[in-house]
Amino acid sequence: MHLCHQKKSFLSGGESRIVKDGKAWLKTVHKETWTEKAAGADLKLVADYVPAAKPTNKTVVVAHGYMNTKEFMAPQIKMFHDAGFNVLAPDDRGHGQSQGNYIGYGWPDRLDYLKWINQIIKKQGQQSQIALYGVSMGGATVMYLSGEKLPSQVKSIVEDCGYTSIIDELTYQAKAMFNLPKWPLIPSVALTATIKAGYNVFDASAITALHKNTRPILFIHGSKDKFVPTSMVYQNYRAATKSKKALWVVKGAGHAKSFPDHQQAYSKRVVGWFNANW
Repeated sequence: MHLCHQKKSFLSGGESRIVKDGKAWLKTVHKETWTEKAAGADLKLVADYVPAAKPTNKTVVVAHGYMNTKEFMAPQIKMFHDAGFNVLAPDDRGHGQSQGNYIGYGWPDRLDYLKWINQIIKKQGQQSQIALYGVSMGGATVMYLSGEKLPSQVKSIVEDCGYTSIIDELTYQAKAMFNLPKWPLIPSVALTATIKAGYNVFDASAITALHKNTRPILFIHGSKDKFVPTSMVYQNYRAATKSKKALWVVKGAGHAKSFPDHQQAYSKRVVGWFNANW
């Protein structure tokens, strides 16, 4: 797991059939290119906006995972499009078409997503209804975002396999993948993030954000997740004390595999959650 700096590249190879098919579909569907300026940084961010086949005020904002792009979320974009929703899928800082040389693991990005939300409202009006959806780093991003002062148009959230905090995830990965101790690795990462990317990794806690969240939130996690350990979802779930909430631990699923392995059940749960909370 890369700790901070990234070139403008992302993981390649080994794409699943569902992602390949989704990307092919995304190339053919009508979509618009939206842009936004990053919060607190002079960076141009880019998103795909896929309008529903029939006009609607319901829009799902989709947050992708680490070293992925909006195109990797094409299967989920199609899922929401098929359900009759508009979809906005940004590339995070340092990913895809968006500018930036450093990855913030969702923390600075949460404020970028707030700007995307406000752009939806500006373009579609005060009657807009918005839902948030994220996978892996994107799951952490929407949880971080849940602790901000959100517009009333944001109705509900689904997070899939997001981590409890940047520190927790980096500590876990350092131990699991490289057998490295937490100290002095984490202080050096924190210093690099502060100097190079302009944020404090110790501030980035989904637990703290979820304590503030008031939006209905569905937590999803695979029972066999070895990248973001399944134990984290229980901590996140317990932290959401002020909101309607639900938890689905998908038996046998690995990291970010709940949707590919159980497409029909997943779609029913996620789309059903959004429809129940508009």
